[in-house]
Amino acid sequence: MPMSEAFKKRVFPLLPQLAAHYGTPFHIYDEAGIRATGERLQKAFAGIPGFREYFAVKALPNRRIQALMRQMGFGFDCSSIPELVLARQVGGQGEDIMFTSNNTSPEEYAFASQDGGCILNLDDISFIPKVPKFPELICFRYNPGPRRTGNVIIGNPVEAKYGVAHEQLVEAYRRARERGAKRFGLHTMVASNERDYTYIVQTAVMLLELTALLEKELGIKLEFVNIGGGLGIPYRPDHLPLDLDSMAQEITALFDTFRKEHGWAPKMLMESGRFITGPHGCLVTTAINSKDTYRKYIGVDACMSALMRPALYDAYHHIDVLGKEHAHKSEFYDVVGSLCENNDKFAVQRDLPAINDGDILVIHDTGAHGHAMGFQYNGRLRPKELLLRLDGSVELIRRAETVEDYFITYNFAPDVLKP
Repeated sequence: MPMSEAFKKRVFPLLPQLAAHYGTPFHIYDEAGIRATGERLQKAFAGIPGFREYFAVKALPNRRIQALMRQMGFGFDCSSIPELVLARQVGGQGEDIMFTSNNTSPEEYAFASQDGGCILNLDDISFIPKVPKFPELICFRYNPGPRRTGNVIIGNPVEAKYGVAHEQLVEAYRRARERGAKRFGLHTMVASNERDYTYIVQTAVMLLELTALLEKELGIKLEFVNIGGGLGIPYRPDHLPLDLDSMAQEITALFDTFRKEHGWAPKMLMESGRFITGPHGCLVTTAINSKDTYRKYIGVDACMSALMRPALYDAYHHIDVLGKEHAHKSEFYDVVGSLCENNDKFAVQRDLPAINDGDILVIHDTGAHGHAMGFQYNGRLRPKELLLRLDGSVELIRRAETVEDYFITYNFAPDVLKP
């Protein structure tokens, strides 16, 4: 079920006051829900020694949220210099950070090695000689190619731009060892928003088979395997949630068996983002216009600069009309923003209660890949972010962008090259 009932009970009564005080639109996140999900994940995998979650910063790159992750003992999955900066700003350092990038520039490698470095996760065998200061601990991202079928969102691994091919994997570790690496990890990411837990279990099987292969071929004992993220959430009311407990039990059993057969086992890392924060956020927006032409439209004061998943992926996000959650659904609306693009729609032909100007709409499950994927096309600016804290107070954790922000990149010293 989209957006937990507990979150709704905590936040819905506050929304009229929040809308009056802060103005809409805004994303609001639930600290209690985020912490509960993080604790549940840790408890589920407590049977695997050394298990650690590395929160995918791309899902919700807000400094206040990263501080929560740090408090829960999580590491950080980063893929750019700003994400590295964000992780370090909240105290992440060294092996608290996994830097998984692709088509990485020399400047990024150099930055990644600063301030205690990080776990460097290389995307291709060709990057081995390009790393200026090769670390003692190295990891490679594995792409199984035709050995696995990617799930619906992530696509066919053969067509993916990411990762080292199966036939290159042993050679990649051999070359890394020649460059001075002495400690090793292995990473993959073959699922996105997957609610069938057996797919994730299969990923663990695959990584443990590769762990055994690397020990046999090179005598390397991997310190860890990172099964990636991709744990799904139920965006639609009729979707079932991921069976985390069954998944954890089966994966834990796999690691136990590996340990019995080999006398050792790697640690297991995970880099969930959506699963941790997705259901614990919502976009709050106000109906500002009704239009009745070939369809009935409800125009709201947010647009896809605040949430582009429906336009990009035809993704479903559940919508409640505040105060009318249990009212009869009597109209089919397209819920739309003000962008000059016809796909600027939060819902298409959605069955909803009758909506009037001034009604507050709550768009569920925007705690991941919502604000983070925002943009400034058409000069539409990204909204503010709020945090509903454990004590019931609400904190502004990012102000809305301003017109001044939009023009800030024009502030530079003149620079004219005359070849």
